[in-house]
Amino acid sequence: MALFFDQAWFDAQLTRMGTSRADIARLLSLNAVQVEELWKDQRELSARDVALLARFLNVSPLTVAERAGVSTPVPADETSAGPAVHALEQRIDQLEKQVRALALEIDRLRASEPRR
Repeated sequence: MALFFDQAWFDAQLTRMGTSRADIARLLSLNAVQVEELWKDQRELSARDVALLARFLNVSPLTVAERAGVSTPVPADETSAGPAVHALEQRIDQLEKQVRALALEIDRLRASEPRR
């Protein structure tokens, strides 16, 4: 476990994903100054923040907590929410697929319209 917030690790993860601290700000509903405070270990992450970052970075909540410093809480196991959460995630996936299909169909229809 890191004694302090591991800036280099978090920055490397953001670089790997092609994202930035601004994306973290939006994800955690923080402003740039508040994100900078996280990076300087002057602001604590909540268990909710850890869970959001883990999902965003595609790593385990434990990994995020370990890299965020000794006082960072590890969120409760997400599997404890059970089948209801899994069902909602599946439904969201289906809806996202439908939205993408609709967007493609709209683009196809627009492309087939005569130019004015």
